[in-house]
Amino acid sequence: MKKTNISIVGAGNVATHLALALHGVGCTIRQVLARSLDHAQLLARRVDAQPICDWRRLDEDADVYLLAVGDDALYDLALDLRLPNALVVHTSGSTPLSVLKPVSRHHGVLWSPQTFVRDIAMDYRHLPLCIEASTPQDESALENLTQLISPCVYHLDYEQRRHAHLAAVMVSNFVNAINATAHDYLDSHGLNPEMLRPLAEQTLAKWDYGNLWLQQTGPAARRDGKTLDAQRRLLAKDPELLALFDQLTSLIQSHT
Repeated sequence: MKKTNISIVGAGNVATHLALALHGVGCTIRQVLARSLDHAQLLARRVDAQPICDWRRLDEDADVYLLAVGDDALYDLALDLRLPNALVVHTSGSTPLSVLKPVSRHHGVLWSPQTFVRDIAMDYRHLPLCIEASTPQDESALENLTQLISPCVYHLDYEQRRHAHLAAVMVSNFVNAINATAHDYLDSHGLNPEMLRPLAEQTLAKWDYGNLWLQQTGPAARRDGKTLDAQRRLLAKDPELLALFDQLTSLIQSHT
């Protein structure tokens, strides 16, 4: 893999983990660009890179530029950056590849259906990485780069990627919000949320056993009307949570 000199634009959760992953497999991280110099410095120190906070100081001789920024910032960068000879890659699950056309004729997407938290370590060897690029040659170069991190590489076009991104929101963001709601509910009744950790882990383990709807348990799947009515009464003073309870109960019963 020849393209080992990489500059990172961004210093948040995704930028941090991708920079660490690439640095860990021997790639040279040349620069870290962030709006805050302090944030750029924090990440740059971890990957032996130069921190900068002005895109006009971005060197033009890196092989790959990884734009790990929010979607709105990505569109703004596309108006300013011109890197015609480099492979320029964004990390958004919901933004088309074409946003980078003005930046370089060599452009791509490297997106992972994973939740990243800057200070929580992860095993990158099992990280799913979804790629797309402007030409077959660029896609091959991007695949070679990503396979240094993980063998779990998927080739998705924009239409496929945005469906995968929405499903990832359901699996991660929605489930986390429901878990947080359960924590708050137990806290409000003086109960320890840790009692539910084994349940959460066992529920996740169901991925290994086939059709998840066939493994659905609980009062909704059993059509246990008396229990459902009693639980609805417990939620009577919280209309938002009651509405969520009713919607999820209906969803379960329509599939079981």
